[in-house]
Amino acid sequence: MLSNSIGMMGETVALGWLTLELTNSPFLVGAAMGARSLPLFFVGVPAGVIADRFPRHRLLIATTTGQALTAATIGLLTLLGLVRLPEILILTFTAGMIRGVEQAARQSYTHDVVGAARLMDGFAVLGVAMRSGWLVGSLVTGVVIARFGAGAAYVAVSLAYLIAALAILPAGAPPTSAPPAGGSAWKSVTGFLTAIRRDRVLPVLMLLTAGAEVLGFSHQAVLPTLARDVLHVGPEGLGVMSAARSVGGILALFAMSSVGLAGGGTLFLMVLVSFGAALVGLAVAPHLVGFAGVVVLLVAVNAAGALSDLLAQSLLQLSVPANLRGRAGGAWVVAIGLAPLGQLQIGAMASLFGASIALGASGLALVALAVIGALAVPRIRNI
Repeated sequence: MLSNSIGMMGETVALGWLTLELTNSPFLVGAAMGARSLPLFFVGVPAGVIADRFPRHRLLIATTTGQALTAATIGLLTLLGLVRLPEILILTFTAGMIRGVEQAARQSYTHDVVGAARLMDGFAVLGVAMRSGWLVGSLVTGVVIARFGAGAAYVAVSLAYLIAALAILPAGAPPTSAPPAGGSAWKSVTGFLTAIRRDRVLPVLMLLTAGAEVLGFSHQAVLPTLARDVLHVGPEGLGVMSAARSVGGILALFAMSSVGLAGGGTLFLMVLVSFGAALVGLAVAPHLVGFAGVVVLLVAVNAAGALSDLLAQSLLQLSVPANLRGRAGGAWVVAIGLAPLGQLQIGAMASLFGASIALGASGLALVALAVIGALAVPRIRNI
């Protein structure tokens, strides 16, 4: 997981910087980030079905290798001076489709390995490893871009993915894993949609998860603009800002690992409110406290983001029977697949009104969503 996450965050940093260099447009940076996430919405449910029908550790190997190939292709095109925005968008979109299958398989595989009783602890450990990889990937990629360019950074990302694929090879199916789903793939999809209609908990959790992704995590799309045009700290500063995101997540998950999941729904809503409030603070930080303050606020923003992610994944997995675990992971993938809406809107707002207004508006909207969810659907507080 560590090496995979190094590649994942390194790809994010390289994608944002390369797109900004080619286009000089925060909106197109948001579009590129959107191309990375958009496939998740479409492949989420099919990815969950795949994760229920095939050995999950083999899926993890195949999907990680596929992401290595797409990153290597962008890197080589960039080094050869042949890269353009359409190629970046197509290859990034392809990598996003592969990532959708990987994420559905990873969640259900984690449940197989640790079991329901220790699921949140398992996701917390996985989250710490993931964000540790983000920390390393952010710092290293920023330095590589500054010294050797975005093409070399993409090549380094592909190597990190390959190492991750090799690390999974010794793994196998745990004895507690659910047997592969039977019947046709279409019946598997329709069966999960029926489960969603019958149990309102799943769609509510998906809606709140999507809100966190669209309004909260989309802030990463404006970080290249903040680094270059507002704070004037260059690609290395962008790497530090991305690393701060990882630090916040690591600290929050370490703290959460010692707390039970009782009152998970209420806690989820409270975390979403904190997430939005921290974004409002980040909006004003560049003008009041400069680069150091932005780094501190990014730690706070992403501490709340990490907790929302952990709670969403855990609550979705625990709300379904064993034969639907992969599809519950797919439901989460569908929810985060709405991220392009947030990345496009925050990129457009940053282009029209500036990064601070874009961040502040997103934060206030996230607070409003959590409050409305708590008032309109009281049952969510009792999950």
